[in-house]
Amino acid sequence: MAYGFHFDASRCTGCKTCVLACKDAYDLSTAVAYRQVYEYGGGGWSRNDDGSWSTDSWVYYLSIACNHCLQPVCTQVCPTGAMHKGDLELVSVDARRCIGCGYCELACPYHAPHVDRELGHSVKCDGCEGRVRGGGQPVCVQACPQRALDFGDYDELTARYGVFASLAPLPDVSVTLPHLVVTPPDQGRASGSDEGTILNLDEIV
Repeated sequence: MAYGFHFDASRCTGCKTCVLACKDAYDLSTAVAYRQVYEYGGGGWSRNDDGSWSTDSWVYYLSIACNHCLQPVCTQVCPTGAMHKGDLELVSVDARRCIGCGYCELACPYHAPHVDRELGHSVKCDGCEGRVRGGGQPVCVQACPQRALDFGDYDELTARYGVFASLAPLPDVSVTLPHLVVTPPDQGRASGSDEGTILNLDEIV
């Protein structure tokens, strides 16, 4: 069985409770976050002939952590085998083998691994493996007030929610075959769209 995440972008308000719950649970510094919330939007304002203004602005949020991909590029570029899949098919880091080279961080299109320079090795979301083994859910899933996140057997998630996960600004699923399913919002744009930009880059760590 392979685990994965479902994210319902039609429910997410961008509150970042998932991010803070994860940081609190794992005592992460301000420079490290295992989950990120992207604010993606576009459009603009135009002045009408009568002097009033109109807008076609739109925005949606995207909560993303490691997607524990079927073909994770982070494990492919790791020179020591520190980045690996375990028996639950969750991608994690063996801190004893990691040399902190940062290849995984550079390769991952979801920016999931990060080299923690204080620790001297890469760190990342491991799907809350300890909680999952005990029959629980990842911290981020339990913390979401809008129930925009779900986690479980990837086959069951796709049966329940479908298979779509190519939502901008994410890459097309063909890159890594992520174990991720996304319910898009009404204004969602597909991967590769140039209609919008990430509006909160300063918040992303």
